[in-house]
Amino acid sequence: MTMEPLGSTTIVSSSNHTHNSTGDGSCPWEVSDKAKLCRFLCYGSERDIYTAREERHVSMENAGALLSLLQEGRGTEVVDEIKRFTRDAQAVRLHPSLFALALCSQYSELKTRQAAFKAVKEVCRNPAHLFAFIQYKKELKEGMTCGIWGRALRKAVSDWYNEQDPMNLAAVVTKFKQREGWSHQDLLRLSHTKPANESIALICKYLTKGWKEVQAAYAEKENSQEVIKVLSYLEVVEKVKHSCDETEVINLIEEYKLEREQLLTDHLKSKQVWRALLKEMSLHSVLWTLGKMTSNRILEPGGSATQALCERIQSEAALEKAKIHPFSILLALENYKRGQGYQGKTKWEPNSSILKAMDSAFYTSSMNVEPVGKRFLLAVDVSTSLSSIVPGTSVNTAIAAAAITLIFARTEVDTQVLAYSEGALVPCTVSADMTLAQATTEVVKIPGGSTDCTLPIIWATENGKAVDVFIILTNNPVWTFTASPVEFLQKHREKFGANSKLVMCGLTSTGHALADTEDRGLLSMSGFDLGSFNVIRNLAQGLI
Repeated sequence: MTMEPLGSTTIVSSSNHTHNSTGDGSCPWEVSDKAKLCRFLCYGSERDIYTAREERHVSMENAGALLSLLQEGRGTEVVDEIKRFTRDAQAVRLHPSLFALALCSQYSELKTRQAAFKAVKEVCRNPAHLFAFIQYKKELKEGMTCGIWGRALRKAVSDWYNEQDPMNLAAVVTKFKQREGWSHQDLLRLSHTKPANESIALICKYLTKGWKEVQAAYAEKENSQEVIKVLSYLEVVEKVKHSCDETEVINLIEEYKLEREQLLTDHLKSKQVWRALLKEMSLHSVLWTLGKMTSNRILEPGGSATQALCERIQSEAALEKAKIHPFSILLALENYKRGQGYQGKTKWEPNSSILKAMDSAFYTSSMNVEPVGKRFLLAVDVSTSLSSIVPGTSVNTAIAAAAITLIFARTEVDTQVLAYSEGALVPCTVSADMTLAQATTEVVKIPGGSTDCTLPIIWATENGKAVDVFIILTNNPVWTFTASPVEFLQKHREKFGANSKLVMCGLTSTGHALADTEDRGLLSMSGFDLGSFNVIRNLAQGLI
């Protein structure tokens, strides 16, 4: 293996890149039912189009391949894929997996049903997931005479509660009280749950009978240490519900690490209560409530709470613990810069210290992006117009394209960046040590030409650059091709013996197919969000 410089990025060249096996005996470029299932589990559609920030309603219309696999007797294989996508955080959205698991749990084949019910506690990681799974089962049974609450579901739900750590269960059930029209009281009653131990029994009694009955039942009993611990925690949750004393609420938040969902709306009118919550609030939640907290003067210029928060946002240890992706920070940063909520009701004056801290965090958080280890080529066609915004965000397309290229340059050793110039392509000097402002200037300094996604493939092929994944970034709503991109992609694959793939990302498009032919290596994206990185990663690794 040799290292050679290319512009400002380092290129790893190797002769070991060969065609990958799909593992199921099919052609590597065939869009098999298995590939369609993986797309569905990843982003909720079997098609080769990923639509950013869209929470589509999952239905049988989107699950043709899933049904085909079940009918072929491959149900346990489907359940294994559901577990893999949820366990390895490969799914952009979890609802497709919950829907698929619900469907498998009601399929006629016994082995499939058994595998699905066994997977419930692994796939449903919190009560919100469990409620959604139950609701999908209910919807799938619409019009059928039999109900959903058979012995297998009752056992699966009972096991979900019984196999939780008691203190963790006490915390999550008081945060996620109900979702999708279901409550814990409903699930415990319908599943006929028999608690596995005294601590779980205490929580079940609390959820089904209420705090007064718990107090009466446990007042005179000789309780174990664990039961006393759970009892104390639930007592605190109840005390907060009825407390109007600001000092008491703050002390309970700090001592028991209570969260916003466990408080009353009136409590959240207090600045001091917010500042107490802020100490333990997840960094994800912090980033998306900065505007509200600035508007309500919880975070004031030069204040101790603001200073502590800025230190935390920039902390390498805090960012690593929260596993925050740099693009997530960019989205929050641009939203905060905007100074106004999307509904137009909340307004704030962005704090310069917070802006500086978030800018620093963008670069530091690159350590949270695990390299894919493939050869990437990013071709940018973005106009200099700052009025063009990525839908659903406050980020203009020029900054978005620069951020995407910079994240790849900082995390992937083998990254080449190109820019369009009047129908031709030129190398772009985007390097890992650049700032976002420098990268933005670099990618937009050349006027955009037509969006012909074959150009980077031709350039790489003619210049002897083997590429695993081509990524085209454009804000042009019209995509033109001199010829089918598949034809040029196949030539590149043959020349370098590589499983080359192509992602066409329309940063402002509403979603349309990249080509008429079906090729597993082609994918188009409508808009761009945090999930887009997951989709590209899955495609690069041959998972979808």
